[in-house]
Amino acid sequence: MISKNSVILLVSIFFVLNISVNGQSLATTVHNLSASGPGSVKATSETELCIFCHTPHNSNPRAPLWNKNDPGVSYTLYNSSTAEATFGQPSGSSILCLSCHDGTIALGSVMSRTSDIGFNSGITTMPTGESNLSTDLSDDHPISFLYNSALAMSDGELNDPSSLPQSITLENGNLECISCHDPHQNDFTNFLVEDTRYSTLCISCHDKTDWDISSHQNSTATWNGSGVNPWLGLNYTTVAENGCENCHTPHNASSSQRLLNYNNDEDNCIVCHNGNVATEDIQSELVKPYSHNVYLYDQLHDLSETGVVTTKHVECQDCHNPHQSSSTAASPPFASGQISGVKGINTTGNNIEPIQNQYELCYKCHADSPDKPGSPTSRQIEQDNVRLEFDVNNPSYHPIEAAGVNTNVKSLLSPYTETSIIYCTDCHASNGTGSPKGPHGSIYPQILKYDYKRVSGSAESYQNYELCYQCHDRNQIINGMGKFAKRVHRKHIVGEDISCNACHDPHGISSSQGNSTNNTHLINFDLSVVTPYNGRLEFEDLGSYRGRCYLECHGEQHRPESY
Repeated sequence: MISKNSVILLVSIFFVLNISVNGQSLATTVHNLSASGPGSVKATSETELCIFCHTPHNSNPRAPLWNKNDPGVSYTLYNSSTAEATFGQPSGSSILCLSCHDGTIALGSVMSRTSDIGFNSGITTMPTGESNLSTDLSDDHPISFLYNSALAMSDGELNDPSSLPQSITLENGNLECISCHDPHQNDFTNFLVEDTRYSTLCISCHDKTDWDISSHQNSTATWNGSGVNPWLGLNYTTVAENGCENCHTPHNASSSQRLLNYNNDEDNCIVCHNGNVATEDIQSELVKPYSHNVYLYDQLHDLSETGVVTTKHVECQDCHNPHQSSSTAASPPFASGQISGVKGINTTGNNIEPIQNQYELCYKCHADSPDKPGSPTSRQIEQDNVRLEFDVNNPSYHPIEAAGVNTNVKSLLSPYTETSIIYCTDCHASNGTGSPKGPHGSIYPQILKYDYKRVSGSAESYQNYELCYQCHDRNQIINGMGKFAKRVHRKHIVGEDISCNACHDPHGISSSQGNSTNNTHLINFDLSVVTPYNGRLEFEDLGSYRGRCYLECHGEQHRPESY
């Protein structure tokens, strides 16, 4: 008497062999391992199709009438610092899939045969390649974990399981191999249950914040054919179509953390952002003499790290969130779309996620970080924490967080006024006409956008102080403010070849170190140029365009010198 399960199996076999689903049957897929199969991995003479997985008699106790033994091995599991799920050893249908796909059991080793079914070319286990996942699953999308509403809520970027499309099956509430793959049906590549085009399958579960408005979701950019093909093995030709797979691969990923295509973080970005897909060539900027050199660091950025960088490093993802980055414009001090969705440090020194203002991103490394870069100038008042330098309570500062304290700056070029706010990247950015926005790389120290001769001895010219003259009128600085200009600016920067940097600290002076009498107008002397006179090194502000200095400079004693 034929059992109920056997009848179900026979009916299933009939449908597999005779009924095409969306134009394709199992017989025409590589899961047909019989001698008639279309793939390169197939039996030499076995004609049955279903035998490699199922048997009506003496089957493995696991449903559905499984014809293979469990692998019986311990797997290395996926792990991530940001994972909210608890991952266990493969279970349910996943262990059935792995009985072939981990490469430990011969493909022809089935319970319904007394000896292994022979395969062509001497093949025994799954050949090395994409389909052989091995027992190391740390570089594969996690499986066999409970995917419920609690997990979705805890993660914050997962859809509730109640909203999943019918094509995605949870097995006893767990996400398993069959959640993404239907072994009997290959309507899409790799037996996927949904198309990967425009990330359809991925976003069925993953609800990444602002992904729908991000550049990587919407870009129609294509590869120009130069350099490395960023989409080798993928089916589509635009960034938007390839979606998540621009950066991630679900199986046998090079980087097990977050399943990235390349082990080095920056390589996942540079493969497109080298001018061959994205219009702007970031790679060329990063190899300039002064840069945020992402190549110096390896595997140091982590999504779980706090806003303040405790170990010195820089990776693309420190400044750009690839899931949220967009071309949305903004005005100072607000963060533009290119840097939206990243962590930072706010004006009070606390972590903020996501940043609201551009300077909060810069403060990650250049404020309270123990490994922050030092000042390139030896100052009378030393301060390397730029958050303290730009504090709006300071006696003077460049207007990064808010408008400056000086309400009478005659040298400003239009459209700048005393109420203007500027970005850090107005000064620190890639040099050259048409260069990408942002501080990627420059030929000038401190990644300056234009030249700024910091060391005295260079003749004054527009080119040598081009950075300052982007906002300040050169003619006003040298000639346009009467006796003050001639006695202070013209005499020093033209007559004595003294750099602006000798007197002015371009960021600002912390209120905990300076005061409104001695440190207005960004006065903070360069000690390599200016020395004390008779033990006194001081500038006194005596009101609008008036002051006096006690110091020695360019061979002259100011005891004091009044202006």
